[in-house]
Amino acid sequence: MAETPTGQTHRSRFARLARTRFAIRSVMVVERLWPLVLPLVVIVSLFLSISWLGLFRLMPDMVRTAVLGLLGLASLAALWRLRGFRRPQPAEIDRRIERVNQLEHEPVATQSDQLAGSQNEFADALWREHQKRMAGRLNNLRSDLPETGVPEKDPWGLRAAAALLLVIAAAFSTGPYGGSILDGFRANGGAEVVPPRIDAWVTPPNYTRRAPLYLTAEANRETDHFTVPQGSMLALRVTGGSGTETLSFLGVDDAETLIEPEGASQSETLSSAATARRFASTLAGDGKLILKRDGQEIESWLFSVTPDNPPAIRFAEDPGRAVNGALELVYEIEDDYGAAEAQALFRQAWQATDARPLYEAPDLALTLPRRDGKSIAAKTSRDLTEHPWAGSSVTITLRAVDDAGQEALSEAKVVTLPERIFTNPLAKALVEQRRILALDANGKQRVLDLMDAVMTWPERTLSDLAHFLGVSAARSRLATAQSDDQLRSVVDYLWEIALIIEDGDLTAAEKRLRQAQEALRQALEDGASDEEIAQLMDELRSAMQEFMRELAERAQQNPDLAQQMPENSQMLNQSDLERMLDQIEELAKSGARDQAQELLSQLENMMNNLQAGRSQQGQQGGQQSEMRQQMDELGNLMRKQQELMNETFRMDQMERGQRGQEGQQGERGQQGQEGQNQPGQGQQPGQGQGMTPEEFADAMRGLQQGQGMLRQDLESLMEGLEGLGIKPGEGFGEAGEAMGEAEGALGEGEGEQAVGEQGRALEALRRGAQDMMNQMQQAMQGEQGGGEQGYRQGNNGRDPLGRPQATTGPDFGDSVDVPDEIDTQRARRILDAIRKRLGDALSPALEKEYLERLLNMQ
Repeated sequence: MAETPTGQTHRSRFARLARTRFAIRSVMVVERLWPLVLPLVVIVSLFLSISWLGLFRLMPDMVRTAVLGLLGLASLAALWRLRGFRRPQPAEIDRRIERVNQLEHEPVATQSDQLAGSQNEFADALWREHQKRMAGRLNNLRSDLPETGVPEKDPWGLRAAAALLLVIAAAFSTGPYGGSILDGFRANGGAEVVPPRIDAWVTPPNYTRRAPLYLTAEANRETDHFTVPQGSMLALRVTGGSGTETLSFLGVDDAETLIEPEGASQSETLSSAATARRFASTLAGDGKLILKRDGQEIESWLFSVTPDNPPAIRFAEDPGRAVNGALELVYEIEDDYGAAEAQALFRQAWQATDARPLYEAPDLALTLPRRDGKSIAAKTSRDLTEHPWAGSSVTITLRAVDDAGQEALSEAKVVTLPERIFTNPLAKALVEQRRILALDANGKQRVLDLMDAVMTWPERTLSDLAHFLGVSAARSRLATAQSDDQLRSVVDYLWEIALIIEDGDLTAAEKRLRQAQEALRQALEDGASDEEIAQLMDELRSAMQEFMRELAERAQQNPDLAQQMPENSQMLNQSDLERMLDQIEELAKSGARDQAQELLSQLENMMNNLQAGRSQQGQQGGQQSEMRQQMDELGNLMRKQQELMNETFRMDQMERGQRGQEGQQGERGQQGQEGQNQPGQGQQPGQGQGMTPEEFADAMRGLQQGQGMLRQDLESLMEGLEGLGIKPGEGFGEAGEAMGEAEGALGEGEGEQAVGEQGRALEALRRGAQDMMNQMQQAMQGEQGGGEQGYRQGNNGRDPLGRPQATTGPDFGDSVDVPDEIDTQRARRILDAIRKRLGDALSPALEKEYLERLLNMQ
């Protein structure tokens, strides 16, 4: 039989009533339980807040124990209150439902009540009808919210303060200074006065030229990975900590290495408030640095270490002999941060097993490339002709060492050490016996026999009485020599006799010149002061004048020596030397030390070639002489154009400065015509004495005429080249056009525009000169059968002074980039500004350090 709708509705009402009773029961449980539990919750939140804020670590043990005891007693008292909890009864739940839903006549209780007394059908039917009507009021029952009464008991809202403190403490616990729940149960041994401070930094090795890296700086807070060079020094300092901090390094192989603090034994006896623990270690590989306190990680940093590779050194060219007889080594050195030192190692290629050499191998330090990483090539030229090993066969190996102590060796080269060429047979024989004795002291008797043979017929071999006395004295000293020191003195004496026989007193001047050149080169490399550079330049000038004077005297005494020089070779006069020396000194003082070193090397090569040119011979044809004359004229033309550009620049700067002074005086001069004639209103002596407009116009016209003459000289030069069958290049045409523009600008008084056009003309002349030299080379090679014969073959296309011959052209400034006067003035002004700023006492220390590094840049 199907269920009636009335039965379904009745069961639905009772289900809703059951759910309402459950909700009301939960509300009443919360109302009765929460006021009893709230004190315990507040006490627990206070304990957690104190722990997470790290306050327990700051408390002495007695205070910490007392706080824990108070919190424990308060917790027990709060738990004791839970005895008063009473569960809600069914009748109380029904009355709460009726009160919340505002039901009259107790319809909820009616559903569970029964009739009292005797039972009859009429009373039962009437009661069921009453229950049905009361049940009709239970269709929309609802529950209410708990009413704990806590706000009345806590009108100041202290419970909210405890909750807010708990949230703040939870956030603070995630930081490096946050505490732990277990801190309250650990013995601290004393309270920390201040919160711990952590400072960590990494200092790369000095040779890497990299700044220290501060790990705890604000800019590096978000950086989780650092890249540092190998060998960097790590330093970490914990100030005001508990004294239990530990530092360890976790490598890529998961091996953790503990880093011991510096002075750990002393720090253990100090109080935690005064403890400053410092850790230091060298980073040798990739890994993670971890700082812990009581076994808990508080900071960590991840590192990648860039390895320092060993250097590499190799020969770029085979060892050779320079024109002046010096040993010339051309090589390449590669290293991550530049090599610290390099040297050439020598050993005898062929030596008897029982040989007893008197001298060690030559000590030759190699010049290092600049540490800018742009160039790895280097060249060292050292005169070893005086060394006793000169003329013997040796094995040369190059050795390079970086700042980390890593070493590299090159391949070995077998070469004969350059020796001085002696033309006098007697001097040549003495040097040969000197070498035999120096390489093997056991050959003493052999040298004595050979010297006796030389002195057998002294009237034929020793025509000069002084030479006879010198050789005789050397023979006597050798015969009586017993120790190695005495033998070495004989070796030195033989060299002195050979020099006197060969060159007389010229060697002393030559040695002084080389010493002066070497001292100046070393000073430029070491960044010496301007005063020291000036002293060395004076010494170099004096030594060069003495050398040139003695060389001239020797040429006068021996006319055949002058005839050995090529007739058409370019001669170096005193003004050329002075100009080069002035340029070297000016470049050194303006900070262009690299250009100064290059120009000094060029001067040394010229002097070396001058010395070697005493034995060179050769002649050039008539057409070559004409070509060389044309190139000389072109070189003079370029030099005059450079000087004219410098003069134009000076005139333009003077005119600009005078206009600026007139503008400033114009504001003060508008005070009436009467004030201009007063004695006190005129120009002071030494001020405002510039050129008048008429004088400036005359000066500019003079420069204009000079520019016009240079343009005419260029046209004459081009005509002469056409007569020799050489077609002038486009550079000469562009140079003539630029000269015309510069001439017009000078006529209009436009100095700045004229300087620009003159610079363009100078650059065009250089291009034209290069094209002219290429055509001349082709012409000369056609006449000489490809250029493999004649004077060019004998001296590699250069005259005895090291300058280009007619087949290669003059030096147009391409070999060494020497700044002109305009660049030099600008560089000097910059240096003066840096020194002025560096001398300001109010300049920050960081700025002064930066300026000092600028002045000391190599």
